[in-house]
Formats: sequence, C-alpha cells, structure tokens
Amino acid sequence: MANTVSCAPGSPAPVTGSNTRPPVAAGKPASGLMRALVKARAAEGLDFTSDRPLPLSASQPDLPRGEPGPGEVLIRVKKAGVCGTDRHIFEWDEWAKSRIPVGIVTGHEFVGTVEKLGAGVTNCHVGQRVSAEGHITSFNDYNSRTGNAHIASDTRILGVDRDGCFAELLIIPASNVWPMHEAIPDKFAAIMDPLGNAVHTVMSAGVSTKSVLITGVGIIGLMAVTVARAAGAARIYATDTNPRRLDLARKLGAAEVFNPLTDKAWIERIKRETRGDGVDVLLEMSGSPAATDQGFSALRNGGTAALLGIPSKPFAFDLTNHVVFKGAKVLGINGRKMWETWYQMENLLVSGRLELDDIVTHELPMERADEAFRLMQSGEGIKIVLNVG
Repeated sequence: MANTVSCAPGSPAPVTGSNTRPPVAAGKPASGLMRALVKARAAEGLDFTSDRPLPLSASQPDLPRGEPGPGEVLIRVKKAGVCGTDRHIFEWDEWAKSRIPVGIVTGHEFVGTVEKLGAGVTNCHVGQRVSAEGHITSFNDYNSRTGNAHIASDTRILGVDRDGCFAELLIIPASNVWPMHEAIPDKFAAIMDPLGNAVHTVMSAGVSTKSVLITGVGIIGLMAVTVARAAGAARIYATDTNPRRLDLARKLGAAEVFNPLTDKAWIERIKRETRGDGVDVLLEMSGSPAATDQGFSALRNGGTAALLGIPSKPFAFDLTNHVVFKGAKVLGINGRKMWETWYQMENLLVSGRLELDDIVTHELPMERADEAFRLMQSGEGIKIVLNVG
C-alpha cells in the first residue's frame, strides 16, 4: 500500500519508496514552456519571459518537467500578490544581492488551482482552488515538532530560495497547500501571506479590549488596523509619515493617526487618553529605529510589544528603560503560525469583518510587472495583485 499525504495543513511530507503510484494528471496536459517573471540579471528589474521551462520536482528532480514528485502538487497560478520582498529583489538592493540566486522565478503569494497530484497525495483534487504557505520545511526539527514550524531551522522560502509563483505553474509540497474557502475572493486569496503576518502579529499580542498603537502603516500595518478592529481592540492609534496611508488607516478603524514629522506631541496626547499610562499594546510594523523608540515610549509599564518590522541595519536601543524597567513583554513575530494563523485568517475573511478593498489598489497583468513596481515605488500603489493565469 502506497504511503499517502494529506493536503490538510501541517501534514509532513511522506517517506515514499518504489511502491508509489504515478502522478494524477489534469485533463489538459501542460505545454513544455510557461510565462514567468525571472530575476535573470544581477541588476534592477525582473524579466518577463514566455518560454520559461516548466518547474522541476524538488523531491524527485529526475522526473520530466511539470511532473510533481512524491508528496508534491502542481498548481496553475491564477493571481499573485506583489510583496515588499519582491520589491527588494526588483530593486536589487544589498539584501537581494546577498540572498537571491540570479535566474530564479520570484513571488510567494498566490491563489491557483491544482493541476496534478504527485504520488501519495490524497485529499486534494485536480481543479481545487488553493493557496499555500511559502515557508517550506521538512517538519522534522524541534520547532516543527513542537508547533512552531514557522521558525523551523531548515526553512526554504518560495520565490527566494526556490522558484516561486510569478509563473503559470508551480510545484510545491502538498503539506504546504491550503484549500481556499469558496467565500474568499481571488484577490484576497492571493494575499494570504502578508495578511497572515498581520493576523499573527495582532493575535499574538492579545488586543481584545486593549488600546493599541500601530507604528508604520505600510501594507501589513494597514492590514493590522482592520485585523485589530475585527479582533476587538478598544482603541487603535497609528503613526506614519505618509499622509495618504494615515488617512486610510483612519478609514480602516484607527481612532487617531499621527505623523511624527509634524506632530511632536503625539505621545503625550496618547498618554492623556490612556490615564497617563500609555497604550496596552504596541504593534511595530515599520522597522524604523525612530518609530520603534517612539512606540516603546508610548507603551505603558507592563504592556506588550509585538515586533514585525525589520530594520535595514542594527541600531541603538534603550533596552533598560524601554523593556527592563518597564517590565514590557516583547514578542518577535516571523511569518505565520502553521496552521493556527491560517485558520484565523479564514475565519476573519469569511466573517466579512476585514476591510481589504482599499488596501488592494491595483490588479495588473503579469506582463505589466514593471508598472506594478513603479506604482509601489511612487506610493500610488499599496497592495498590487498580478493576474498570472
């Protein structure tokens, strides 16, 4: 009897032998080439191509291209979200130069349909609409085996360490596949990855009935506003230096918003509204040293700080006064919990309590990816979704 693997979230990849069945194919076979966005050069930009070879199986690379190996699924991508990580790769900054292999297909946020099942895969079916967790691990290390696979030591990231979803076809472990609820529209199903970052941050901090400060309302910070509101935050404050995004944060549920460049007394104003103590919860989403320092200054003694923002380089921080003497609880947030965060996202989206329409500002064909990145750079675009299929 062949080993089987479920597409249920969190299932480890199977150990297979010679007694596996061949992949189950869709009715329409894939052609030998596909459309894709490739980091083809060690320079700014991504190259669109219509003749990228089909993806190879990671578990059994001697299979023909486009054939999923044991425990894998071939997915036809429909829509893909453009992430800040993708922008770093597009701009070819210092991080990208040190991390990204030239020649890779980028992208890690998507929705698509199952095209083929590899040997041993059950509970997925051809034609099923799915998304997937982009952090790929063997589920064998300490963290994976104790409910923390999102910080597994052997994690490989889709579109960073292996070919990603800016392509018509993608092969991914079945254990990473998430079946999409029929009530969730494609444009939201394509951005579960960043939404998961926001949900993980908000839910880890326990915001219900609490006063909450969100420092930095970029894409994920804006998502955090609507998630915190849906999760029962009593009062939400937000800071940023972009007036347009501050206006949107207010529309999504922030009671008050502040631009620290023009309002030097905003921390005192927050403290006046919180019994002189400061906010119960800080959600730091910017990675800015100034915003981090200000956020901790606005946090009450004994408060909780959840940090998702990533600084561009190390910086000085007043650990003594901001954390030790304050008795603050500090949480480092990375990715999404597999699979608790995904269930939380699904429940929130199906409930209709999240406001994401104003965050997804553009949908463009994949061939116009350059335009998508320019819109992000100019600030006109917030969250952009590419139509791939």
